[in-house]
Parts: sequence; structure tokens; C-alpha cells
Amino acid sequence: MADSAKRRSLPVSLLILIAGLAGAHAAQAATINVSNASALASAVNTANGSGGNSTIVLADGTYTLSDTLTIKVPNVTITSQSGNRAAVIIQGDAMSESAKVKNVIKVSASNFSISNVTLQKSGWHLIQVGGESNADGAVIRNVVFRDAWEQMLKVSIDQSNYSVTGDNGIIENSVFEYTAGIGPQYYIGGIDVHGGKNWVVRGNTFRSIISPSQTVAEFAIHFWNQSADALIEKNIIINCDRGIGFGLDGRGNSRGIIRNNMIYHSAGNGSFADTSIYLDQSPGTQIYNNTIYMENSYPRSIEYRFAETSGVLIVNNLSNRPVGARDGASGTEGNNIANAAASWFVNPSQGNLRLAASNASVVDKGRAVSGLTDDIDSQARSGTPDVGADEWGATGVRPNPPTDVRVQ
Repeated sequence: MADSAKRRSLPVSLLILIAGLAGAHAAQAATINVSNASALASAVNTANGSGGNSTIVLADGTYTLSDTLTIKVPNVTITSQSGNRAAVIIQGDAMSESAKVKNVIKVSASNFSISNVTLQKSGWHLIQVGGESNADGAVIRNVVFRDAWEQMLKVSIDQSNYSVTGDNGIIENSVFEYTAGIGPQYYIGGIDVHGGKNWVVRGNTFRSIISPSQTVAEFAIHFWNQSADALIEKNIIINCDRGIGFGLDGRGNSRGIIRNNMIYHSAGNGSFADTSIYLDQSPGTQIYNNTIYMENSYPRSIEYRFAETSGVLIVNNLSNRPVGARDGASGTEGNNIANAAASWFVNPSQGNLRLAASNASVVDKGRAVSGLTDDIDSQARSGTPDVGADEWGATGVRPNPPTDVRVQ
């Protein structure tokens, strides 16, 4: 029987399915190569017009935008041809309240992905993920974020409709920083998520998110406003006013895990330095095996507040400052160390709070925690875990923090 005759003999429903699968395969194959800003803007318009399923590949160079790149359709990827994030810069016109380009990228659809580029100079945010548009599944990998007038990466929400949120995102192996060593104003932050559920923030570096005046900056990593179940792990935070926060100002968070992070703040960096990890109306959260070294004047390394913050677990954290409960917060504390010395660590000023030598106060002094299987370097923890983010004597390579955090 001829092929055309075979197709005519198939049920109509099966023919429709075959045609649909063929069309989906063709749509997924769309790749657009660009080498200048106008071509990039055109590529985004083409992706939007074709319904998505497009990969936009950027040649090395600097792409200065005249307007926001708005992603309106699902399954759009932006990446560099070389894979070198320092060689591809997408930027607005200024880091300024009066900048024409408010957001460098605005995402209003699901399954957006960006990798291997640098984003800089915005009047608002470098990326805004529109939770109010149900933009789920964003993936951000190996991206440099720098010099935004407000928070660098924001997940927004419509506060009249909390049933629609931007969920299930991943942010990893990226850098967030102000290249001047201080921010332009106080209303700044690294990652700022409103209402998002089930995000993963892993393996990133945050530097110099510091307010110059008036009041404290927002957090390097912040989940609040009915967010829930975030996993924050293996990040390095250096000289930021505040490190990791769940909840704030009556707009809380539920559950989530903060583990295997390193946070350092030197003396004299900013006038408003605050605590390193903070819970505010965040029930059921677990904070374990973080290493924190603070040379600023704030008295507590980890702080949890208000009666709504209940059932929390705070164990196996290594610091030179104590954990503190305030205003009726409750939970379980244990095996935390609050008298660490700078000499215990490899290089605190670079955020490298790995153990410099075996330390009897730290090694095998933790407690077992469900889900604790490795350390900041993804090296396995065996037997009784060490206190802090670094497992002494674990096998494998012990990497240093990234050295390309200031890409000029």
C-alpha cells in the first residue's frame, strides 16, 4: 500500500495528533542568531509573533537597548553563542531613576530561560518576572546582574489576586553586584520574590548590595508576600546590608529551606548593616548548616521574629554572632556555634568561609537533618555532619568563589 493510502486509512484523530506533533517539533527548532541591539529587539518580536518556542543566540558584543525586551510567549530562551557571560552585555541606557529603559527584560509567559550573558543598567530591574501573568518556570543560569536602580531580579505579583503567581523558577551560578562597591540608593536588592512558590536559588554570588543613605537596603535574597517553599542553598553573600530574608513588614512566607550558604560582612561597609538571615512571619522554615562571619556591629547572625514565625528549625549554623528569637517567635535551636574566629576560615574577605584546618569545635559537632546530604561544594557529608556550610575532609575539589564577579 502506498504511503498516502496508509495515511488515508488512519483514523482522523490520529492524523491530527501526528500533524500536531510535527508542528510542535518544527516550532521547538526555531533559532534566531543576532549580533546587534536592533536585531535582538526584532528577534524578540519575531518570537512573540510566532507563539514562542524560540532560542535567541547572541554573538559577542554589547547590546544597548532603546526599550525593554518584553517576552510575551512561552518557551523563549536567550543565550550567548560563545557561552562566555563576560563577552555578551545586554544593557539599558542608565542606572538611574530617569532611565528610559526601566526593565531590561520583562517576562510575561512561562518557561523563559536566559544564560551566559551580562545584564546591566536599568531604571527598575534587570529582569522582572511577571507573576501576575502566571509566568512560571523561569530559568536563570550563569548570568551577571549588575548596576540596577532597584532590585536586580524581581518576581512581581498583583496584590489583588494572590492566586496567580510566578512559581517553580531556578536561579543558579549567577552573580549579583554593584560595581562601585555600593548601591545608588536604599531601595535595591538582589533577588526579590513576591508570592513565588517552589523556587530554587543555588550557587550564586552577591556583592555590595549596600545602601548609601537614609535606611537599610533590601536583602540579597528575599522571598515574601505569601511566597512559600523556596530552597536557598550554596550561595555566597559578601558585604550586603542584609543577606537572606523570608517575609517582611507583615507580608510573610511559608516554610522553605536555607542551607549551606556563606555570608560575610566586613567592618566599615555601609552604615546600615543588619542581620545575615532573617525570618519575619515565616512558619515552618528550616535554617541549617550556614556559615556566617560578621565584622559589622549588628548583634545577631540569624534572627527570627513574631508569633507567626513558629515551628522553625535552626541548627548546625557556624558564626561569630548568636541566633536570636524576638517578639514571640518560636522554634528549635541546636548545635549552633556563635564564637567563630576569622582564623578558622580560608579567606573571609573573599567570602571563602571554608574551614582552614580541622577544628574540634566544628568537625562532627552537628546533628542529622533530613535532607542534609552534602555541603556548599556538593561534597558528601558522612556520619555526624560538621557545623557550618563546609564539611571538613570531604573528598573532591574544593573550589574558590568566582573571580569574575566584576566584569568590566
